[in-house]
Amino acid sequence: MKTEVVKKYLRLEKMPTVWCPGCGNGIILGSLLRAFELRGRSKDDIVLISGIGCSGRTPGYVDVHTLHTTHGRAIAFATGVKMMMPKMSVIVVMGDGDCTAIGGNHFIHAARRNLDITAIVYNNGIYGMTGGQVSPTTPYEAYATTAPYGQMEAPFDIVELALGAGASYVARSSVNDVPKLDEIIMKGIRNDGFSVIDVITPCPIVFGRYNNLTADPMKNLEWIRETTIPKSKAAKMSEEELRGKWITGIFRDREKPGLINLYLDLEERLSKPGSGEDKGEEA
Repeated sequence: MKTEVVKKYLRLEKMPTVWCPGCGNGIILGSLLRAFELRGRSKDDIVLISGIGCSGRTPGYVDVHTLHTTHGRAIAFATGVKMMMPKMSVIVVMGDGDCTAIGGNHFIHAARRNLDITAIVYNNGIYGMTGGQVSPTTPYEAYATTAPYGQMEAPFDIVELALGAGASYVARSSVNDVPKLDEIIMKGIRNDGFSVIDVITPCPIVFGRYNNLTADPMKNLEWIRETTIPKSKAAKMSEEELRGKWITGIFRDREKPGLINLYLDLEERLSKPGSGEDKGEEA
């Protein structure tokens, strides 16, 4: 049944994907497509947008409205789509570098505005497509082509960044826990505001080979299993025990006014007779 659901939303003529053996992107894609089905919306009511990188290939495989945009600008394009067509379900898929490096400014302001967009971050901690450079989420002391002696900078915590910037739904999962990932993405799409879903996923071919995990998919998945800790368990652990770990779960899920609804309310108010005066000029 789940296979049939996934096929329903795929452009089968584009198969197989270009993703490397052991890459977690296909697992994330499967969870996203199952969320589409559970959401119960027509394909014509969904827009899937990406930037550049391995995750950027995702829209090419999905049979909904799609946009493949420039590096770091996926959220900017998504903002335009949502403002012009507020009833559409707008989902953005990005890599960790695409989202929090060149796209970081768009990310924090979309969260601040609480735009009704779902942002799914394929977080493999490296620039996998362009040569294995350090990304903003590369773990401390991990190796990359631009960090041959180990990453010395503190990495971004996407969850903390989203919480601080004001997103109304913030969650993290991994490709190791598919049922939980399905649930988290579904809840994110349902949220009427900016939803951020940080998905820890492996890059065996680049990150794995540089970090003594080899290109073996199972070894990379085992490493993710060892470094992801559920919120309930993390609450009982010390700061030292949590060093180098990702805490998973839902960190915020609350209703708050979003920019789209505020604009729609303003439009309604201004459409009423006698309500179009410029208050600034009166003052």
